[in-house]
This record gives sequence, C-alpha cells and structure tokens, in this order.
Amino acid sequence: MGSSRRVSAVVLLVVVVAALAVTGVYGKEKKKKEKICNKGWECSGSVYCCNETITDYFQVYQFEELFSKRNTPVAHANGFWDYQSFITAAALYEPLGFGTTGEKQIKMKEIAAFLGHVGSKTSCGYGVATGGPLAWGLCYNHELSPSQSYCTDSYVYPCTPGAEYYGRGALPVYWNDNYGIIGEALKVDLLSHPEYLEQNATLAFQAAIWRWMTPMKKKQPSAHDVFVGNWKPTKNDTLSKRLPGFGATMNILYSDLVCGQGFIDSMNNIISHYQYYLDLMGVGREQSGDNLDCAEQAAFNPTAPTATS
Repeated sequence: MGSSRRVSAVVLLVVVVAALAVTGVYGKEKKKKEKICNKGWECSGSVYCCNETITDYFQVYQFEELFSKRNTPVAHANGFWDYQSFITAAALYEPLGFGTTGEKQIKMKEIAAFLGHVGSKTSCGYGVATGGPLAWGLCYNHELSPSQSYCTDSYVYPCTPGAEYYGRGALPVYWNDNYGIIGEALKVDLLSHPEYLEQNATLAFQAAIWRWMTPMKKKQPSAHDVFVGNWKPTKNDTLSKRLPGFGATMNILYSDLVCGQGFIDSMNNIISHYQYYLDLMGVGREQSGDNLDCAEQAAFNPTAPTATS
C-alpha cells in the first residue's frame, strides 16, 4: 500500500514537472511572439516598432517631391505643412501599425495611400497647373468659401457660439459632431476651438491619421485595416462589392459621396494621387493592389447630414 502511494506520488511529481516545463517552453515562445521594441520617440512599446519605421523609408526629400508646390506663393497654406509635423503626428500611431505593418512595400504603400487621400483633399491643382495637377497637394489647410454653417443640433456635441465648423485639416473635418468626436479622441477641445486644425500642422495630421486608423462604427473596419489586410469581408460585404484594397478606404472615409456612383471624377482624382505618389516613392503604380476603385461598392455608412467630405 505504501509502495503504491509512493509510486503515485512520483508519477504525479513527474506530471507536474512536465507540465511546468511545457508551460515554460510555451510561455517563452508566447513571450517571443509578443516581443515589443522601442525606437525612441518615433515608435515605442509595440511589436510594430520592431519593423522599419516611417523615417527609415520615407524621408524629407520624398515628402518634398510629393508636395512640391505646397510652398509656392500662390499656395493658400504656404509655409504651413512640413515633413516634421507629419512624422511627429505619425509617431503617435506607428505603435498601432500605421506605416509599420507588414513588409516594407506594404508599409510604403500605406503611406502613399494615406497621403494620396490628403493630397487630393488639399489640392489646388488643375489641368494646366505648373508641374501638373497632382503636384499641388497640401495647398490648403481650410475651406476658403464655406457653403453653409455646418452646425447641426447635437446633444453630445452642441455647437459653441461663435465657432465655425467648416472643413479644416489634412483630411478636412466638417460639422460640430465630427469636431467633437475627433477632439475627444485627441484630447483637444476642437468643439470650442475648431480653428486649431488650421493653426497647427501636427494636430491637423494627427486628426487625419486618427480618422485613417479608427473605424467609424463598431464591427466595421478602419481604412488602415482594409488596406493592410487586417479585415476579412463578411458575406454581406462581398455581395455589396466591398473588398480589401484602396477602394474600400474611400468608402470608409467618404461613403457614397464618392463610392457607388461609377467612375466619377472625385473618385478618379483620389486614385490618381495615390498612384502618382507610389511612382514618386519608387514603389510604382503597378503595385496599386487589387480593388483599387469603389465605383460599384455599396456604402458602409450612407451619408447623413453630418457626414465629412
């Protein structure tokens, strides 16, 4: 009887030791998979920081090439936008995967895609403009002739007396609700001071990157997710012709203001900026990716009176 108990105890001990050993091995393996890296101010405390960061593959001269006309005398935001403001804003989102997800080419493509949206929405280029119409991104930092007040009734984000909520920023923000939501996310009182987005280039880029990285509604992807391959479309998405790629980023950011209307100029202009920037960054427009347009996509969120444009 005593011998039997000793054998049982030994067996139990062996099992426990084996379990601890396995746990240790798997624990180390899991820890290895979740390794985080720190690269100073630009990217810290994230697995994404183990990859090349934006300054490793996108430098000042490239920014200057993409936005070569932004500081000409006729540019309305002359002297406002600069590379360091973009990098400073991007550093807040690189640990979340902005420009740091995947291999080098996909990272470069994401920067080209994001800036393609920015360039198209802030351009003052036209057909015979010097350098071509695509060289004039970051010409504006705010809407020059607002067509309306952009103030709507809102219990959560009521309009501040005297504040105007016309389009401002790198991806222009419109309406009090949107200023309130973005300001809350960035911990800046944009509802009371929407003018901050045309006074601080870093904040303007930060607001734009937040929109790129953030789903507009729960159970929906962000523009970042649909572009880098983090999103798996549902059956309903597939039936609605919403598939991963640059086209879906337009759907998320502009909904049916741009998408689901065929090959309209506003959509084609955004695509042209993206491809132009791919060429200038040395990636090449032939790497634009599948599902480039959103001409036939049903909107994720059909436009409402407070939609951004």
